Amino acid sequence: MRLYHAAIGLVSLLSMVSGAMTIGANWGTQATHPLDPAIVVRLLRENGIQKVKLFDADYDTLRALGKTGIEVMVGIPNDMLATLASSMKAAEKWVSKNVSAHVTSNNVNIRYVAVGNEPFLQTYNGSFLRTTFPALQNVQSALIKAGLGNSVKVTVPLNADVYESSSGLPSDGDFRADIHDLMLAIVKFLNDATAPFTVNIYPFISLYSDAEFPVDYAFFDGNANPVNDGGTSYYNMFDANYDTLVHALQKNGFGNLPIIVGEIGWPTDGDRNANIEYAQRFNQGFMSHISSGKGTPLRPNADINAYLFSLIDEDAKSVDPGNFERHWGVFTFDGMPKYAFNLGTTNTGALIPARRVNYLERKWCVMKPSAKLDDPQVPLSVSYACGLADCTRLGYGTSCGSLDARGNISYAFNSYFQIQNQLDDACKFPNLSTITKTDPSTGTCRFEVMIEPYYGGAVQAPGHAKKALGLVAGLILFFLKIV
Repeated sequence: MRLYHAAIGLVSLLSMVSGAMTIGANWGTQATHPLDPAIVVRLLRENGIQKVKLFDADYDTLRALGKTGIEVMVGIPNDMLATLASSMKAAEKWVSKNVSAHVTSNNVNIRYVAVGNEPFLQTYNGSFLRTTFPALQNVQSALIKAGLGNSVKVTVPLNADVYESSSGLPSDGDFRADIHDLMLAIVKFLNDATAPFTVNIYPFISLYSDAEFPVDYAFFDGNANPVNDGGTSYYNMFDANYDTLVHALQKNGFGNLPIIVGEIGWPTDGDRNANIEYAQRFNQGFMSHISSGKGTPLRPNADINAYLFSLIDEDAKSVDPGNFERHWGVFTFDGMPKYAFNLGTTNTGALIPARRVNYLERKWCVMKPSAKLDDPQVPLSVSYACGLADCTRLGYGTSCGSLDARGNISYAFNSYFQIQNQLDDACKFPNLSTITKTDPSTGTCRFEVMIEPYYGGAVQAPGHAKKALGLVAGLILFFLKIV
């Protein structure tokens, strides 16, 4: 069996402290209608989530985290690496504004700075190979100059594709040949700075990208045929992948370097294997696995720090990796739990939903009963709606995959209507659409009513949302041709 790697990223940080489990979460904000940060922080606290990983250093988000005691990992986006790599002054300014100011003035418990996010992904074609390490060095120097070198540690969240195994077995793990020297330089730097190695591990991506991947091996039930590595048995992909990294570190003289699993999770929609059942099975299994304190075969009895990806769905994420990208959340876009999930942090053993969420009016945009499926405006209208909204719940094996042609069209219209804050003009597809106050949701398919926009004004999804059109709108139009 070859080594299966992931290609994406989000997470919750789980650790055992004084016998009590604490949990953290990746909090991403690539949404057309993000929740008020105060609501999200209350959600974190009421669910006993004590650690959070961010992908930027948004002021309002950090301000909301002030005086809560929640441990924070702030993020530096990849597009800032070149600036920070080339200018020590820029690094000092960034640390002053985004770390020092919040620590001293707002009492934010910042513990880590994530320099970049999976910058060595092979799909980036080497774009960040020359800037990541210098940026890491400059940010570390800036933290030391600010007097924060001991309390705030740097790290680089890396995809699991930075290491590999020639045989597919963990014991043959080593860093990828094309970046081997760079990885050793970074690992040595992290070791000298007493900073952790952060890696994102995604069994779901292995299942998504390889039709031959053994499904049970992605989970923690113990039902998979184990992989034998010189007498060591691996019953799940996570342990095998994690230990492949440990072997790579050991092989290069850094076997004791702390590891944080920056992102791990399972999406609930957008693909036939992205569903509520699998997500619950994986995430609960992972929680049980790490809370047992067994560690992995190569690091037995070790606490595993991991950030579950993700806290909340993000409807404006790029769908280049797949339509599932917008559905990693344990909570829906409006902070509602998707499934039974016991974090071991609440009295009931159940997730607590977000409170004080304000919604727009309960109305939907749907296809007119009198409209004809063969109207030549239908394909143009569906393409437009899906290109600027979120149609990733449509298609084979998704939560809305059982809709008929009219249902697909209505879903596309409503998604655009809601994202545009229910503006009347957003439900004026020529002779095709109408506004209704009767909820068109059916079965597992939820026609959403959007929450009130936190940032005000009509919000249009970023341009990359249009990339959802190729698959989803195409599926709708194909379906129209066969009915």
